[in-house]
Amino acid sequence: MKSIKFIYILLPILFLSLLTTSCSNDDDDDYDPIITSEVDGLTKIQDITNATHTIELFNIEGNFYTGYNKISMRLKDNATNSYIEDASFSWMPKMQMPTMQHSCPKSAISKALGKNTVFEGYIIYQMTNTDGSGWSITINYTIDGVEYTANDTITVIQNDNQNVTSFMGSDDNRYIISLIQPNDPIIGINDLMVSVHKMETMMSFPVVEDYTITLDPRMPGMGNHSSPNNTDLSYNVSDTMYHANLSLTMTGYWVLNLKLMNANDDLLKGEDVTEENTQSSLYLELEF
Repeated sequence: MKSIKFIYILLPILFLSLLTTSCSNDDDDDYDPIITSEVDGLTKIQDITNATHTIELFNIEGNFYTGYNKISMRLKDNATNSYIEDASFSWMPKMQMPTMQHSCPKSAISKALGKNTVFEGYIIYQMTNTDGSGWSITINYTIDGVEYTANDTITVIQNDNQNVTSFMGSDDNRYIISLIQPNDPIIGINDLMVSVHKMETMMSFPVVEDYTITLDPRMPGMGNHSSPNNTDLSYNVSDTMYHANLSLTMTGYWVLNLKLMNANDDLLKGEDVTEENTQSSLYLELEF
């Protein structure tokens, strides 16, 4: 009889324990594995805060560099520590020079594909100070019709190779060309992608459409030899970038000699590589 009474007493306790454990697991499942995993593989660059929100900036490297920077961001409510899924953004990077300030090429900001809380875009820093200083960024955003702003200084590190170039064309317009791909070059045919922007004002740098860029890759340390099966860069309307095949026959330091032509085929910048002229005045660098 004592054993039967013990079982009757024990069963409700076991049932309550199982119920509590089940509820706890359900809560864990509902927690934020998705929110956390949405920035897997990315490194935080910095937080930009105001009184109500924190904007988290990420990329793969964890730093801004001269040239093309793909940037991911999340917006956190400071009061609830929850991430906001619906918001619209714009940004304005600025570099302060001794007598003036200017911006740089930048994209619109949109929701990252397949993400709930991550937004993304790109910024192309065409220059920086030797210590990485001089740049700041202002981010404006709207949530449920309410407008907010946040800003802070940022550090932009000089890239080792020339992956971006700013120059005056023969049409008296300033252009910026930036190397975007390949990220991990291989021996063989690589997908080459570059951006072309024009400085409309000190703060506006629209994409240049339907120009042509000739490509002549060379290895200065190896007799300045070229490679076979390269193609010239042409504009792709779907991503507003310029694409080509880049043939790399060996590892090492390469100079991508370029010539920029407008839609009328007028030469704006660059020269052919010859025995007398070993490098174009318009070029990008790549090393792997």
